[in-house]
Amino acid sequence: MTKRHVTLPDEMEHSLEEFIADVDRRLASDEDTCAIVEEVLVDLHGDRDAYERWQNGERVSPAEEVRLQSYDPCNATLESEYYAEKDEEKFRESKHLQWLWRQFDATPMADNVEFALRFRAMLADHLFEDCGDNCRFFKGISFTYGHNITVGDNVVVHDDVHLDDRGKLTIGDRVSISDSAHVYSHDHDVVDQTEVKNYHTIIADDARVTYDAMVRAGVRVGENTIVAAKSIVQRDVPDHHVAAGQPAKSVKVKPGWEEVAEPVDAEVESRKEDRRIEYDLPEDLEVFDEFQRDLNPPGEE
Repeated sequence: MTKRHVTLPDEMEHSLEEFIADVDRRLASDEDTCAIVEEVLVDLHGDRDAYERWQNGERVSPAEEVRLQSYDPCNATLESEYYAEKDEEKFRESKHLQWLWRQFDATPMADNVEFALRFRAMLADHLFEDCGDNCRFFKGISFTYGHNITVGDNVVVHDDVHLDDRGKLTIGDRVSISDSAHVYSHDHDVVDQTEVKNYHTIIADDARVTYDAMVRAGVRVGENTIVAAKSIVQRDVPDHHVAAGQPAKSVKVKPGWEEVAEPVDAEVESRKEDRRIEYDLPEDLEVFDEFQRDLNPPGEE
């Protein structure tokens, strides 16, 4: 065992529990989520005095006004807001919670590990489709929406991980995702980058996705597997295997699981298209083509 148990001083522990319980209670109530997020961020950033002066009509500088307005998630835009196929009703709620998560990470409290882990775990219960017990989410984690993510028990997600849930993402029990890993659930057409395909990506129980690895959309990383550092997983990884490389291939079976695992050289069937998620676009969609590329090959009109 390479870790020890750490506790906060009693006074800090009491304040932490009171604060997290209060935010949790408010988010579970019928109170407007946007207003909750705004008030929590004002206080976390220590800006209550300036905020109240501004609310009372007193003069503040243009820069101060922009800062104070930005605590309200309704005054912010996220990249995922532009995605036409999203569930608008779910996104309205998850956007506010994702803004709180991101802006919390910009506060000094985000580096107080014991405090920050418990605050993010509480937020995950409200933001994700489902989140299990005893999960640990470190700093700089980003999502597409949040509401298409399901997480099991005792999961650890380390610093600067991107969890893309433009499609759907399922993370099983006791999974570890290391720093700077990227897990995707959508892909783009080779010719027309604006054509997006969404998938269900699965990281099964007891899997480890290690440093700076990438899991492509629609892949299943099997139970009790390891994805080696900087690997790019483009096909399913069988249970109990260690996968490495770009693209990743099975290089060995974890010691002790040889009798129940498929052989390393076994043919792995691609199930990606079985995990494709179809979607409909609004009939009145006003298409925004940010690239304006000519998609016709040479010689074709």
